[in-house]
Amino acid sequence: MAPIQFGWTLPGGPRGNITRDVFLDKISEGFKIIDGHFDSVWSTDHLQYEARPILEGWTTLTYFISSYPRLKFGHAVLSQSFRNPALLAKMGATLHYLSQGRFIFGIGTGWKEDEYHAYGYDFPSARTRIEQLEETLQIVKALWQQKQATFQGKHYHITNAYCEPKPHPQPITMIGGSKPRMLRLIARHADWWNVSWFSLDMTRPDNFSHGSWTGIGEYREQVQESERACSEIGRDPTTLRRTWFGPCLCAATETDVQQLAARGLRTDHGFVGTPEQIREQMQAFIESGVDYFMLNCLDFPHLTTLELLVNEVLPTLSAHTS
Repeated sequence: MAPIQFGWTLPGGPRGNITRDVFLDKISEGFKIIDGHFDSVWSTDHLQYEARPILEGWTTLTYFISSYPRLKFGHAVLSQSFRNPALLAKMGATLHYLSQGRFIFGIGTGWKEDEYHAYGYDFPSARTRIEQLEETLQIVKALWQQKQATFQGKHYHITNAYCEPKPHPQPITMIGGSKPRMLRLIARHADWWNVSWFSLDMTRPDNFSHGSWTGIGEYREQVQESERACSEIGRDPTTLRRTWFGPCLCAATETDVQQLAARGLRTDHGFVGTPEQIREQMQAFIESGVDYFMLNCLDFPHLTTLELLVNEVLPTLSAHTS
């Protein structure tokens, strides 16, 4: 079994009333904690959550990647709707080149309808967004691999387009999704398959209100569907890396966890508990093939979760799987 690897998902913006300086200082402290232990750092790609401070995902990633040369960086995941596909390919190639091959290309359909409307983007049906994502992936691949690329699709097109310098080696492509149609797309195009802690009902216009926590039972069903999708195209399912993205809250004792809940931190989803409990929760997913966890630490700007993950969770998981 492959060793278990962790990635740190950066907070989307400053929380509570902390200042910019405190926010950046705490981020810097977090980087020091994970240095030499975590494999990667991740940014989300959202534009608004009501009036809460949200940092734009691509800018955030570009800002940090130059300062931490031992880590890989990616998005969990980019909304394909926010950027022209050819420009996105150019941006990814440039960042991969400048970072000496440390960019991971994470992408999905986009789902948060209110931010689409607020920022003037169309929000078509789930079927259309999946079609658009597939064309985006074809364009990105063509620009990264072909000397000069032309593509005419239903939604997007490019004509005699160059993308130089080419990214070498080509970035890992990670696609987020869980439903059968998305899993078929993932089987065709992804190196890594990313499942979120929260399963959305893509058929509902207010889909966030009708989603649910992706527990191990639902995840096992998704694995079966993913394996069927791979089988349909003749792909070995073991060549599709399984990754998990979501929140984590770790405290030294159960009493500490209860106190965090009393402060208003959510303890009803994600990986929550003492180090031993977190290990047990993760183990169920590991047994279903997950070997990469991208974790958003809910207690930020406190860094207890990161410290316990580094010192008490990851070493034990690694020992059991090496």
